[in-house]
Amino acid sequence: MSLKIRNLAIIAHVDHGKTTLVDQLLQAGGTYRDNQEKQERAMDSMDLEREKGITIKAKNTSIHWEGYTINIVDTPGHADFGAEVERVMKMVDGVLLVVDATGGPQAQTRFVLRKALQEGLKPIVVVNKIDRELATPAKVHDQVLELFLDLDATEDQFEAPFLYGSARDGYFMESPDDERKDCLPLLRKIVEYIPEPEAEEGAPFSMLVSNIDWDDYVGRVAIGKVLGGAVQKGDRVWLIRKDGSRQASKVMKTFSYSGLATHDSEGGSAGGIVGIAAGIDDIDIGDTLAASEDAEGLPFVAIDPPTVQMEFSINDGPLAGKDGKHVTSRAIHDRLMREVKTNISIQVEETGQSGVFKVSARGAMQIAVLVETMRREGYEVLVSRPTVIMRKDDDGKLLEPFETLYVEAPDEYSQAILKALNNRKGVLANMEVEASGRTLIEAKIPTRGIIGFESELVNLTSGHGIMSHLFDEYAPHAGEIVTRITGTLVSMEKGQSTTYSLQALEDRGVLFVGPGEEIYTGMLVGENPRADDLPVNPVKEKHLDNMRSAGKDKTSKLSPPKRFSLERAIEYIEQDELVEATPNHLRLRKRILDPNERKRVAKAAKAGKA
Repeated sequence: MSLKIRNLAIIAHVDHGKTTLVDQLLQAGGTYRDNQEKQERAMDSMDLEREKGITIKAKNTSIHWEGYTINIVDTPGHADFGAEVERVMKMVDGVLLVVDATGGPQAQTRFVLRKALQEGLKPIVVVNKIDRELATPAKVHDQVLELFLDLDATEDQFEAPFLYGSARDGYFMESPDDERKDCLPLLRKIVEYIPEPEAEEGAPFSMLVSNIDWDDYVGRVAIGKVLGGAVQKGDRVWLIRKDGSRQASKVMKTFSYSGLATHDSEGGSAGGIVGIAAGIDDIDIGDTLAASEDAEGLPFVAIDPPTVQMEFSINDGPLAGKDGKHVTSRAIHDRLMREVKTNISIQVEETGQSGVFKVSARGAMQIAVLVETMRREGYEVLVSRPTVIMRKDDDGKLLEPFETLYVEAPDEYSQAILKALNNRKGVLANMEVEASGRTLIEAKIPTRGIIGFESELVNLTSGHGIMSHLFDEYAPHAGEIVTRITGTLVSMEKGQSTTYSLQALEDRGVLFVGPGEEIYTGMLVGENPRADDLPVNPVKEKHLDNMRSAGKDKTSKLSPPKRFSLERAIEYIEQDELVEATPNHLRLRKRILDPNERKRVAKAAKAGKA
């Protein structure tokens, strides 16, 4: 019997139009009533996703068309969230590869496509945004085929169908010259080309857990594709963990995913995607649910290891506990452990220091998203600058992670970009100037050199440069990289900052604070153009006499202070500095607040090197 089910993931480089394409498929599948307002980027349900304009968590939904159930998984496009892509590959049978008709395949295009091809998935290529003025769909078609060859696609995968269109405007065609009408050509191609799931209806129930959700009533929900048999509420199932241990349980509830909502369901059948609540608190991604105790665990896709790590610690500053609800070491530990359960690319380990945890991930942005999420949940936490995870080879030589970096910017900025890459130990691999006047630069660079480079690129190119990167390999250590050549203005007093004192400090450097802010000893209040740190007093008040008015300060003009986003803050600080992240404040500070103790530690470190 034919299964009228199609399971597919939508994969692409960041900002190539995946989530907008899902919006159009939801529309075509009848998710919205005629009188219902269509929601843009409907699958980006997290506040952070909507604010940043990127997908962070992989999410699944389904549409019903012509008697078929089409299960769709929307995946992230940013390299730091690659594990979200990797883990859904076992849940689908094909992929829609979305490629921008102007930019063509990018770094993450290569990454996500490689994972899909390695899993034997069948691709459909969607060349998106062909309505743009500089779109070159024919050129992009050839570039994608070259990428298939580079990634050793099978003959069947290489023969993937191409569609052309605009997800924003809601049309797709088999040729760029066809009539620009609707989404039906894409839906037809999905049903025709994506294979039905390989699942045995008569076999005992089995399912690989590919995602974890949460329900307030029944707790953790395991999501995956049913590879055999069927499951329904009340069934007895066995959890087979990755380490081989087994635990019996009973299905409390099953869920289906359709349109924009999660629904209670009667159960799940072979080939379909289902959510199962079995009352097991530690069920995890990569585990297997099966009908019998002696069933074999199902194989899970290999996840690339993390390459950067940061320290998380309790806020021990003078203002600790004044802003957040969750401020203890135990609260932070429990929250990080909860994150590990649903985010398989993040690792957490305790250090020898009380209240200090090491968090490892794919990239600084991934950890910054975790910190930002914790802030919004009421946590206070101190975080360090990201450091890369080093290794040693068999001969004891130090190795560090290297990445392939892709930069695109107007030609007039290319020399400044190359100089910046050279300072960060980047080695130029390829450089092309397109007819549009934009330069494409490909370089091999240590992961250390990428930390903070995006902000530097924005400044160098007045916001016109874009970059992407992809992990390449571990290679011999490249030597020292200096990414910040300035020092800081460090407060030597505590209190409220005053206009009078800040006016005097403006001549010393760029300020990070405005008047009336809470300041404490050891807090960074500005940037010193010179390389050393400068102690300053930002809370000093003007001594009044009979000849001068206290109101004069109120009319004094100060330049707006430099404000940091969380990502920029953690990239800006040095190893002896921390970011204090609370629900309503981001403060930069020295790791050791007391200036005398800082001097003693610095002196001891200098003596140790001598």
